[in-house]
Amino acid sequence: MQETDEIGGSNDGASVARVAAALRALADPTRFRLYLTLRQGEACVCELAEELGLAENLVSHHLKALRKVGLVHDRRDPSDARWVYYQLDAATLTTLFAALGALFDPQTLGTRVPTCGPAAGPRLVVPTRRASHAGRAGE
Repeated sequence: MQETDEIGGSNDGASVARVAAALRALADPTRFRLYLTLRQGEACVCELAEELGLAENLVSHHLKALRKVGLVHDRRDPSDARWVYYQLDAATLTTLFAALGALFDPQTLGTRVPTCGPAAGPRLVVPTRRASHAGRAGE
């Protein structure tokens, strides 16, 4: 059975995997700091390294992880291709906002009732006794 969420998105394995991968990438404190810094706009590795007090190679390593999950994309300067600038990917953020906005919206909580246990409501329960113990209760 294919489930869908309140925003009409798919709850299939691929969609869930993409959102989970982005959340895993942002779970790293350094990557989250990079993400927050890039929310201000485009930047190069040297600017990010200076802003965060990190080595440039470490910033590059974390940017690669953010690019891999689609949160960040880069562009080379047209006049000097040695310069690479990074920015957040707006399309990916739109998708994540739609998925996660609904995920944390209390208005989208379901009203499902369990089908087992006491919460399932009354049902006929017939206690079972083992024949070998039935006669011992009064002995």
